[in-house]
Amino acid sequence: MMVEHTVKAFDEDITRLRGLIAEMGGLAEVAIQQALQALVNGDETLAAEVVERDAKLDALETEVDAMAVRVLALRAPMADDLREIVAALKIGGVVERIGDYAKNIAKRVGRIEGRTKFEPLTLLPAMGEVAAEMVHDVLTAYAARDPVMAREVIQRDDKVDAFYDSIFRNLVSHMVENPATISSAAQLLFIARNLERIGDHATNVAEMVHYSATGSYPDDIER
Repeated sequence: MMVEHTVKAFDEDITRLRGLIAEMGGLAEVAIQQALQALVNGDETLAAEVVERDAKLDALETEVDAMAVRVLALRAPMADDLREIVAALKIGGVVERIGDYAKNIAKRVGRIEGRTKFEPLTLLPAMGEVAAEMVHDVLTAYAARDPVMAREVIQRDDKVDAFYDSIFRNLVSHMVENPATISSAAQLLFIARNLERIGDHATNVAEMVHYSATGSYPDDIER
């Protein structure tokens, strides 16, 4: 009976951890979408809400950390179970960082002047959509322990990188031709860089999901 109770308790801990990370992921997705919406519309009120809600993500990460450490200490998990707990611990931290990038984007909304003059403002939402989809899908892969979906997410990072390269070239050219816009263009470059980092972090989560599910990292990732 004692063994059965321990297994049941462990399963409940895993379910709780997965639920917390799913909640974090949902908040991070919304933060990305709303930060970009605020950017396009120049909506500083919405941007401020994104910044304020980041505290919820921070609190959830703290809860994930505490629970993961407690499970490691009390359950002494082995093999697959150990990978599961370590993955949850790492993924919680990465998702919190994704939320920070969305917050950073929101903070720049009020610092961009003459927004109608910048072509990248039409590209950034598309770039953000790809990055947000990567976050959504990698968390779906985590919930399902699906290494195939995790690999598909990794492959999509090239698309985010291509967006970044295009936006970077466009903005640098714009700054050279219109020196008065350098300050605002620099803010947009910062935003593009944050979106590129969101894609990188989604890729990092995908690596962890693959490792948690299979015990190995994807073959095409250099380590």
